[in-house]
Parts: sequence; structure tokens; C-alpha cells
Amino acid sequence: MPVKAILVDDEERGRSSLAALLNQFCPEVEITAMAANVPEAVLAINSKKPNLVFLDIEMPEYNGFELLNFFREVDFEIIFVTAYNEYVLKAFEVSAIDYLLKPVDIDKLRSAVQKAEKIISRFDQNNRIEILKDSLRTNQFNKIALPVAGGLLFVETNDIMYLEAEGAYTQLWLKNASKMVVSKKLKFFEDVLADKPYFFRSHRSFIVNINFIKKYIKAENSILLDNGKTVTISRDRKTEFEAQLKDNNLLVG
Repeated sequence: MPVKAILVDDEERGRSSLAALLNQFCPEVEITAMAANVPEAVLAINSKKPNLVFLDIEMPEYNGFELLNFFREVDFEIIFVTAYNEYVLKAFEVSAIDYLLKPVDIDKLRSAVQKAEKIISRFDQNNRIEILKDSLRTNQFNKIALPVAGGLLFVETNDIMYLEAEGAYTQLWLKNASKMVVSKKLKFFEDVLADKPYFFRSHRSFIVNINFIKKYIKAENSILLDNGKTVTISRDRKTEFEAQLKDNNLLVG
């Protein structure tokens, strides 16, 4: 069964370029309409009922995120297409199937379409989109989606005890004592969690959730966490760490 798709981009060259790539390399995708802005996209989606929307972000009048506000129930999947990598960190890893940076890489396009095919029929579609809509409304992303075998695992950021760098990978330790290894560098998670005041990068190898600190050992520049793990605080981060404790009303005096 073909994947019915709509392309949304305010630049005609962007629409035609993506359409050409899809026609050549992703024959399972049937392009049913193209739109130059969000209002046009809303009309096209209501008319064509697509399974998938390739959605640009930076557009005049309404940006791509605001498309979701025009639908009470969202029954299509989204692949964001953008020239700006900065948007990836806040939204794309949360609920979109994937994101593509312009100029679009053919292999990444194929991979995104393959993921879309697998996910479109799944029951959790509306739930994932609602998470994204709520996050965009409140500007708070309380879950992150981590790649696991067969899909994505949604993890509450509050449940993350600490993160530890492991080369090009990151280990995430959760409050239930489970561990996950994700193929993202620690800097990626530092950016994703930047708006969470309870996360602190104490060292080049660690990010800690200060809600799980059991003891702060000043003389040793270290933190003891609830699970018994000792995490180092870099000397040049000690003052900032104490300031963050105060900001969160966790330090007296």
C-alpha cells in the first residue's frame, strides 16, 4: 500500500527537489499535494488525508510547528525538513518520525521513509503527536524518545538519574536501576536537557539529575547519588554547581 504524502515548503525549489528525490528513490511514496505555507497545508491535509507530511519549519506567517494547532486530532505522521539543525534537539527526537537536514541526503531520506512505513499503522500515532503538541504549547519537553530495537522508547526526563559519556555513545542510568546505551554524544543530551534546571553537567563525562543527589562531598569535589554512584565535579564547575543548588532551593546557607 503506498504512503500518501504531502510536501510543505515555502520554497518552490525545496518542494520540487524533494519531490524528485521521492519519485526516484522512494517509489512507495505517492505525493498527493504540495503546499507553500501552513494554511495551504491545512487545506491539502483535510482534502487529501495523507499518511505522511514532509514539513519545513521556517516559513512565513506560521512556522511548521504551528501546523499541529490546526487539528484537533492528528492522523498523519511527520518528517521535518529543515536547514536549521538547532530545531532538531527540542522537538524532532521527541515525537516526529525523523528529520532531514537540507540538502536532503538520499540514504537518510530512504531511512526516514522506511521508518514511516513501519510506524504509520501503529496504534501509538496519536499519542506521540499529542506529546509533541503538548510540548510545543508549554515549551516543556518532559519525555525524550530513545532508539531501541523495533522503535522508540519514551523516557520521562525526571526518571533519568545521570548520564555518562562513553566515546561516541552515552549511557543513561534510570531511577529503576536500568541502563541504556544510546548512539549520541553527551553534548547532544546536554543541549536537549538545557531547559531542565535539575540537570547539571558536572564533568566532561557526566550529567547528573540533582534530584538524585544523596551527598555532596565538597572536599573531594564529588557527588554521591542515590544508587551509590560517585560522580566527579570539575573544579571549574564547582561554583556553578553550588549556585544551581541554591537556585533549586537545595542548598541552605
